[in-house]
Amino acid sequence: MAVTFAKKTTVASVPRTRRSTGRRDTKVAMIMLAPLLILLGIFVIWPLIHAVYISLFTWSFYEAPVFVGLRNYLNVLTDADFVKSVLRGLAFSAMVVPAQLVIAFLFASLVKSCSRRMAAVLKVTIYIPAVVSEVIAAIVFALAYTYRGGILNWFLGLFGHEDTAWLGETGTALWATAVPAIWLGTGVASLIMLAGMLDIPEVYYECAALDGAGAWTKATRITLPLMKNIILYLLVTGFALTLQFLVVPLVMTNGGPLDSTTLPNLFIFRHFTNDLYVGYSIAAALLLFVVLGAVSAVIFRLVRSERAVDG
Repeated sequence: MAVTFAKKTTVASVPRTRRSTGRRDTKVAMIMLAPLLILLGIFVIWPLIHAVYISLFTWSFYEAPVFVGLRNYLNVLTDADFVKSVLRGLAFSAMVVPAQLVIAFLFASLVKSCSRRMAAVLKVTIYIPAVVSEVIAAIVFALAYTYRGGILNWFLGLFGHEDTAWLGETGTALWATAVPAIWLGTGVASLIMLAGMLDIPEVYYECAALDGAGAWTKATRITLPLMKNIILYLLVTGFALTLQFLVVPLVMTNGGPLDSTTLPNLFIFRHFTNDLYVGYSIAAALLLFVVLGAVSAVIFRLVRSERAVDG
């Protein structure tokens, strides 16, 4: 009887121990997350709620606000210039993000195949653009695009090409601003891509080599499929960042010529600084937030993530 009682007590006490341990872990987790949640609420959630509230009013810094409901949103949605800026931003992202991914993949493959010392040099080299100010990069590229005396026109002139106003023509201005955007973002994308490649077990490539697979087969059948999550992350973050690009077109072209480089954030910035009433610009910013969410959802739909599997 004594033995039976001891067994019952032990079995009954196990759930209590687990429950107490679970409560303790939950408390520790909440304590550790509390600073982050507080900062998130102060600097993200509350400003977002306040922005939604402000967008329902017509107000300025000098007059009392007047409630107008959804009129600001209707004004933005019916503004052809805003719609064009969003479409232009999507086109700009389509120029920048795929180019960054291709360059990052090629560079990461090169670094992986090099010796350790050379790989360290290459990683430092590719990361330099990430620490360069966007203003400085925009000025440098603007000087390179100069119609008279610019290094690009000088180089192309060696092959008989006539001077081109790269930032002064509507057909080339957006492409010209996309180049520094690609240059600025390729470093971080390359290092993330390299980290994903180094995480792939070498045994996969060894087995493929035994079956006679070449470099192209290894890249398309092993590397790219196993890096789907990395590619998805770079696509989502890349489109979100490039769609909100502001400094480069502001410094290089100020949105010109003929608004051909006026991206959504530059459009909103102009209205916020020039309009007397700011409800319109707040509504435009929130609608851009919706566009970013929709683009991210489409990317997630097209590129499905997969659960990581240990090699």
